[in-house]
Amino acid sequence: MPAANPASDGEDRSVLSRQAREPDRVWAYGPDPDQVADVYLPPGDARSTVLLIHGGFWRPDYDRVHIRPLAAHLAKRGHLVISLEYRRIPGRPDVTLEDLRSALRAVAEQPWVPAVATQAMGHSAGGHLVLTLAADPQTPLQSALALAPVADLVTAEALRLDVDAVPAFLGCAAHERPDLDPARRTPPTIPVTIVHGEKDALVPLDVTRAYLDELTDGHPRLITLADTGHFPLIDPASPAMAAVTAALDELAAPAPGHG
Repeated sequence: MPAANPASDGEDRSVLSRQAREPDRVWAYGPDPDQVADVYLPPGDARSTVLLIHGGFWRPDYDRVHIRPLAAHLAKRGHLVISLEYRRIPGRPDVTLEDLRSALRAVAEQPWVPAVATQAMGHSAGGHLVLTLAADPQTPLQSALALAPVADLVTAEALRLDVDAVPAFLGCAAHERPDLDPARRTPPTIPVTIVHGEKDALVPLDVTRAYLDELTDGHPRLITLADTGHFPLIDPASPAMAAVTAALDELAAPAPGHG
């Protein structure tokens, strides 16, 4: 997830410019140009449907293209991947959540989506969005995986992540929108795993720890990766990818006695 400021942060961003194969199709779930998704098909029967939500600190500058290498990698591993684009309008966060909820409803109505578990997977700001969706009691998701999520908006605002990205996204202070802050909502209603690098310079691990500290119950599982920054979590060539895909596969597996 590129930072808006060009200052060095010690992160390797090479994955952001890496080429990946084009999607098998681009699916429109709404009339707006940003209400689309890249669809990557698995080589055989799908083990799950993964709704992939990209990061970018909710800013309009960054779209789903930078996460295509990950989308293609997950499809090759047997998942039907639907990499969602969504409107990113500073100061209008409800538009973003409205798009994602619309996409979730539309996915359930598509005849080409198999009858397998539906998972959400998001990176950085996309991780925040995944955790927000996972806290919805009516969510159609079966599980969620958040990679280096901006999980606690109050903490992220205090740290002034990406030059005040949180108030730019919300259009107000974080404490004014607790409904959009995973740390101030009810715990997730579905199984959730968080993967976070201990050397993340863009979204520090302390943001996830602050989120977990705020929850009273229903704690997501946290996997921390030593010597890992922000972008290796979406880089198929990174050693961190083994932990990411293992976490996704574990969430997709049927619970004992249910399959």
